[in-house]
Amino acid sequence: MAGLGAWGVIIFFAYWIYKKQTAKPKVWKIAAVVLVGFFSLSFDVNMFGTAVKLSILPLGVGILYYLLNKNKEKWQTYRAFAWLGYLANFIFLLFALLAIPVHHVLYPANEPSTYLANVEDASIIAIHPTAKESNIHIESLKKQLPLLKQRPIHSDVWYYEMVKDKEAKERDERFPNLLTGTISKWGSGLNPLIFIEADGKGILLSTPKEQFYFRSGASLLEEEVK
Repeated sequence: MAGLGAWGVIIFFAYWIYKKQTAKPKVWKIAAVVLVGFFSLSFDVNMFGTAVKLSILPLGVGILYYLLNKNKEKWQTYRAFAWLGYLANFIFLLFALLAIPVHHVLYPANEPSTYLANVEDASIIAIHPTAKESNIHIESLKKQLPLLKQRPIHSDVWYYEMVKDKEAKERDERFPNLLTGTISKWGSGLNPLIFIEADGKGILLSTPKEQFYFRSGASLLEEEVK
């Protein structure tokens, strides 16, 4: 959505420049000049937890100047479009930064419903030998979803409890099941790994950036299959 908004602004300014000019270049040539002008030397920076590109040198404008400046009139015709192409980098940057708080409002990271908007086709896959043969109880999941409580993640404590005085083959995995078949909120672009705790009451959501742990008041698993 942010990209569409940025392109809308760029097209608006391109049309505004076009209307002000006496010489009317062909639309495809304007598009080509803007795209070449977009080319720049840039580097990645992290802003508010999001990686973005910051342009520092208008290489595309330099290339266009070299190609078109032999004909002064032609360069004057396309110069504004070339610089618009370079400025497009900052338009995209601005929209990317504006999208961050909007995304957080629409898709709160600490809300389970963001990642579990649709659970109709949910099922679990055992990812550890200690997982019991069972399946997700979809109705229980639906009922408990708005009641899930976020809890702190104690990775060190969990690991110590797992390995304490136990041989490797005797160690129980805390999250032996992977939840699949769920759908995140439309437009969120989120595709987390969702682990179900061995007792069926815990959910661990893992995204590339962070993890969230939630507990329910009732088991989310069906009775063990016999």
